[in-house]
Amino acid sequence: MSVQIRHGLDVRRFFALLLKETRQILRDPSTALIAFVLPLVLLFLFGYGVNLDTARTRIGLAVEDSSEAAASLAYDFSSSLWFDVRETGSVSGLGDSLVAGDIRGIVVIPDGFGREVAVGGGRIQIITDGSLPNTASFFAAYAEGTRAAWATRRAILQGRLSPGSETVPALSVVHRFWFNPELSSRFFLVPGSIAVVMTMIGTLLTALVVAREWERGTLEGLMATPVGMGEFIATKVVPYFALGLCSMTLCALIAVFVFGVPFRGSPLALLAISSAFLVPALGQGLLISAATKNQFVASQIALLTAFLPTLLLSGFLFEISSMPRPVQIATYIVPARYLIAPLQTVFLAGDDWGLYLPNIAILLGFGALFFTTAMIVTRRRIA
Repeated sequence: MSVQIRHGLDVRRFFALLLKETRQILRDPSTALIAFVLPLVLLFLFGYGVNLDTARTRIGLAVEDSSEAAASLAYDFSSSLWFDVRETGSVSGLGDSLVAGDIRGIVVIPDGFGREVAVGGGRIQIITDGSLPNTASFFAAYAEGTRAAWATRRAILQGRLSPGSETVPALSVVHRFWFNPELSSRFFLVPGSIAVVMTMIGTLLTALVVAREWERGTLEGLMATPVGMGEFIATKVVPYFALGLCSMTLCALIAVFVFGVPFRGSPLALLAISSAFLVPALGQGLLISAATKNQFVASQIALLTAFLPTLLLSGFLFEISSMPRPVQIATYIVPARYLIAPLQTVFLAGDDWGLYLPNIAILLGFGALFFTTAMIVTRRRIA
């Protein structure tokens, strides 16, 4: 079928088509579910269900020595803010709990520990669950830190170490954590989850737009009217752009007032980076929609090409610098990569337009590429 598409903007026709698309969105209950219910589910899932903090790690404590030094160190582990001593007993008994996942590690104070301490030594054994490498590394470091702090405090109390002693290090390290002093993973997971939400709304919803018209057989009739390609694309995108900003605003309010995430930037900066990200998200969804004539296929492609890369390759859950080099290179074509850092910065640090503007420019470049390709594909599919 060959269809002649006329160019030129007619304001009255444009707003009529825009009103038609808006009414279609309001009549479709699935749109409201994706735009408002799904974001809340994802936000609460990442806010409450995902926790990357390592505080209060569940451990077992095996004390094989009866000396006062062993009892003192065991007390330090039991009263530590970093450990939750769930079980005590022999190593063999605690091993079963470690295998079952009831505890994440075992601290063993071996027989003869008191004698070693008396001569200036004092070794402990740390058994970790290697199936969880990050937790195992943190547990080992915290356990050694607890032992070292105990040994230093004991030496000072016994007079073997004093502030004027030459054995006291000349330098000390004072840790300061900017932007997130509590080191709460929620403070970067919740802003990052807004990027996932905007990806779902921008890409998934628009991926169904043209495909829906093909399935209902209304696209040929629409293109037979004197509508221009620019008008057609704009009327399909503008309502979802507004819907995406509304959903982003709702998520930002919940992040601040429900999850207690600080908001140190300006609403203008949040609006600018969110709007810039919606451009490639909507363009990608429209391209998928134009290339397919089936809503199910379009939704699956949107999930594979937008949702999963945003979740795994944007720096939201996993540090990009820790990925293999080929994967790091692949992240440069994921638009969400250029949203995560500005989004976390506007919440936790404040306005930094030197960071925002380059990322906004890259996002707009992605959007121009997607929209241009979508228009070319749409013309070919209806010709």
